[in-house]
Amino acid sequence: MAETADKKEILRGGQFLVKETACEDVFTPEDFNEEQKMMKETVKEFVDREIVPNKERFEHKDYALTEEVMRKAGELGLLGIAVPDEYDGLGMGFVSTMLVCDYISGATGSIATAFGAHTGIGTMPITLYGTEEQKKKYVPKLATGEWFGAYCLTEPGAGSDANSGKTKAELSADGKSYKINGQKMWISNAGFCNLFIVFARIEDDKNITGFIVENDSSNGISLGEEEKKLGIHSSSTRQVFFNDTVVPVENMLAGRGEGFKIAMNALNVGRIKLAAACLDAQRRIIDMGVKYANERVQFKTPIAQFGAIKYKLAEMATNAYVCESASYRAAKNIEDRIAIRMADGNSHQEAELKGVEEYAIECSILKVAASEDMQNCADEGIQIYGGMGFSADAPMEAAWRDARISRIYEGTNEINRMLAVGMLVKKAMKGHVDLLNPAMAVADELTGIPSFDTPDYSEVLSEEKAMIAKLKKVFLMVAGSAIQKYGPELEEHQQLLMAASDILIEIYMAESAILRTEKNVKRFGEDTQKEQIAMAQLYLYHAVDIINQKAKEGIVSFAEGDEQRMMLMGLKRFTKYQNQPNVVALRNTIAEKVTEENTYPF
Repeated sequence: MAETADKKEILRGGQFLVKETACEDVFTPEDFNEEQKMMKETVKEFVDREIVPNKERFEHKDYALTEEVMRKAGELGLLGIAVPDEYDGLGMGFVSTMLVCDYISGATGSIATAFGAHTGIGTMPITLYGTEEQKKKYVPKLATGEWFGAYCLTEPGAGSDANSGKTKAELSADGKSYKINGQKMWISNAGFCNLFIVFARIEDDKNITGFIVENDSSNGISLGEEEKKLGIHSSSTRQVFFNDTVVPVENMLAGRGEGFKIAMNALNVGRIKLAAACLDAQRRIIDMGVKYANERVQFKTPIAQFGAIKYKLAEMATNAYVCESASYRAAKNIEDRIAIRMADGNSHQEAELKGVEEYAIECSILKVAASEDMQNCADEGIQIYGGMGFSADAPMEAAWRDARISRIYEGTNEINRMLAVGMLVKKAMKGHVDLLNPAMAVADELTGIPSFDTPDYSEVLSEEKAMIAKLKKVFLMVAGSAIQKYGPELEEHQQLLMAASDILIEIYMAESAILRTEKNVKRFGEDTQKEQIAMAQLYLYHAVDIINQKAKEGIVSFAEGDEQRMMLMGLKRFTKYQNQPNVVALRNTIAEKVTEENTYPF
C-alpha cells in the first residue's frame, strides 16, 4: 500500500483547490478490490437479514434489539474493521472501514448511530490516544462487541462550544485517582454501554481532559430516562450524571488538557464516517422510490413515466453518485497518507491521527454535503409516495426523520461550513496550501484582457473540467478579497464564511464526480458511462448556479465601487458555459436508466 501511495504525489488536504487532480489519481467505488467487494456483500446480507425485517421494532424504541444487532455485528468482526489485529480487530485500511460504515448504516438510523458512536467516538479515542496498557485492556473488548462504548462530550451548556464544559475532575489527596462530577447529555449508546470516554476539566485548565470511565452504577454513575426524539428511535440516547465517580489516574487519555484535541480529531474521523453513513441510506431510498413509482399507476400510466417524477429520481440518483464519488476519493487520500507515514516510521496511532487530520477540510465538506443530500433524498422519497409517504406504515417517513439528525451531530453543518474555510485559511497561513499566489494570479487575470479564442471541447468532460478550473478561480477571487479586507477578523463574518464554504463544497463535490466519471470512461468506454456523464454534467450545472449565487452574495456584501464591478464581471466570466447542457435531457437519461433497472444502478 505504501508503494502505490508513494508513486504519485498525493495532494495535501485543501490542495484540490489550487492543484489539478488527474482522474487516474482518484479512487472510485469501481476500484474496490475483491476483499472489499466480499466485505460489502457480507454487510449487505447482514443488514437484509438482521435489520430490514425488523424495521417496525426499531421504530418502536426496541433498544434491546439495537444492542442485540450490535453484538451480532461484533461477532462478525464488523465492529473491529479499523482496529489493529493485535487488539483483536481486522486491521483493515481506511477505505474498507468507510465501506462497512456505508453499508451497515443504510437501513435504519438507529443502527447507523449506534455503530458510528461505538466504532468511531467510542473506540477510536483509545485506539489513537491510549497507552499500550489502556489499549490492551479495553480495545479487544470493544472490537469484538463484548463491550460497547459511548462518548461523553456534550453538556447542557456546551454544545458547539465543546471546550466550555463544566464537568470537573479533581485529583485525590494521594494522587492515585480523580473524582469526576458533572452532567452529560445526548449520549448515544448510554443505555447499554460498558465504557464512557468522558471529558472533564481539571482545576481551571484552559482545555478539557479525556478519561476512560467504566460504566458502574455503584461508582456514582446514573442515567436519565431515554430521550424522546424525532428520529433514530432505537438509538439509546440518555443523560449521564457523574457524582464523585472515581477514576484511576492511569485512565487519563493522552495528557492533561489534551481532551479538546482528542475531541476534535475524533470528530474529524466521525465526520467522514457520517458522510459514508449517508450513502446507502440514499441508495435504499432511491430503490424504494423507483419501485413504488414503477408500480403506482395514475391516469393509466406508471408515475415513473411522468416528467415530474423523472426529475426527482434523476436528482436523487445524481446526488447519491456524487456523494459516493467524493467520499471514497477522500477516504483513499487518507488511507494513502496513513500508509506513507507508516512507511516513514510513524506508529499506527500517529499515522492515522495525522492522516485524518490532514484531510479535516474534506471531512467537513463531506459531512455537510452528504447529510443535506440525504435529507433531500428522503424528502423527495416522501413526495414520490405522495399521501402514502406521510404514513408511518410506509418506509419514507422514518427515513426522513432519521436523516434529520445527521445535519446536527458531529458538529452542526453551520459549524462545519465555517470550519472548512477557517481550516483552509489556517493551512494557507502555515504554507501548507498556497492560496496567495493563485489568488494574486486571479486578481491579475481580472484586470487583463480575456481570451476570445473558442476552446476545443470535443473530448468527453473537457468543458466540465475547464468549468471546475474556473470555479476554483471564483473561490480564490472571493475568499482572497475577503481575507485581504478582514484578515484574522474574517471568522467574525459568519455569513461570508458560510457563502465561501458553499462554493468550496460545490467545487469538491462536482470535481469528484467528474474525475470518477472520466476515469471510468477511459477504462470502460464512453458508451458504458452515458448516465454517469449525465450525472456529472447535471451536478456541475447546479454547482455553477449555487456558486454564482453565493459568490455574488459575498461580493455585494463586502466590496464596493470599482472593486465590486470588476469582481462581478469576473464572476460572470468564470461561471460562463461555452455550451450550456440540456438539463431536461440529462435528467431523462438518468431517470430512464434508474426506472429501467428498478433500482439505484450505479
